[in-house]
Amino acid sequence: MVKRIILEIILIVITVLVVICGYFLILDIESNVPQELRDKVEIDTKEFMERKVFEISPKNKEDKSNKTILYFHGGAYVAEATDEHWNFLAKLVNDTKATVIMPDYPLTPKYTYKDVLKMIEPVYKETLAKVGAKNLIVMGDSAGGGMALGLLEKLSQSNVEMPAKTILISPWLDTTMSNSKIDEVQKNDKDLNKEKLYLAGTSYSRDLKQEEEYFVNPINGKFSKLKNLVIYTGTYDILNPDCHLLKEKAEKEGVDITIKEYETAPHIWIVNNEDELAISAYNDLISSLLN
Repeated sequence: MVKRIILEIILIVITVLVVICGYFLILDIESNVPQELRDKVEIDTKEFMERKVFEISPKNKEDKSNKTILYFHGGAYVAEATDEHWNFLAKLVNDTKATVIMPDYPLTPKYTYKDVLKMIEPVYKETLAKVGAKNLIVMGDSAGGGMALGLLEKLSQSNVEMPAKTILISPWLDTTMSNSKIDEVQKNDKDLNKEKLYLAGTSYSRDLKQEEEYFVNPINGKFSKLKNLVIYTGTYDILNPDCHLLKEKAEKEGVDITIKEYETAPHIWIVNNEDELAISAYNDLISSLLN
């Protein structure tokens, strides 16, 4: 009797997991603009390769600067842009007068890195042709930070012009989560879990070609042609150790990466929080964007 009950429970759990996995494999998740944001900024939605690309700019067109920020949002490659992302970008636009372009890239488990690369590479090239390298800034947080760096590594090897500046916030640089220092930081990280990230990364990178490994794990890429790269990272973020490892590797190629590290700051605290630590980092970020 007991064995039968246990077996039934196991079958129910398996069925639920199959249904959930099947649901997400079918579901095409998209980002949606919070309605209240349209009172604060101008938001245009364009179709690009059957996906959306959002263009966020100041309400007053006369206030617009020449700068354009190509932004890749985070979410472990499985989640769409959050309300925190939208509010952060709206504030960024109003404080810098820049235009933000955010691709609504395809998400895993339905899609893989190949689908993402197929979309964001032409978005970058189209934006570059439109605004010019001197007016282009590439930004990304978490998975979007890793995505941004991987893309630039790829393009730099094809002699595509690099942006004037690249700014990464708590970037996810290695989906294998193999850095031995991660376990120590995990004790203080209340937001991220090493095992869960590994599963998301595995789904995103399935059928990974060896020659494209750097796009998924940009910590293993080539940095020699990158320039003006700034990373914001907190010491209570399990992705923090890889930021320092990236800097070490880049320096061996003669490339200097600026790391702006904030003690006790958690993952993407600049985007998600409004405490003193976040405000301090945000003000520094705005200063970097305006200079």
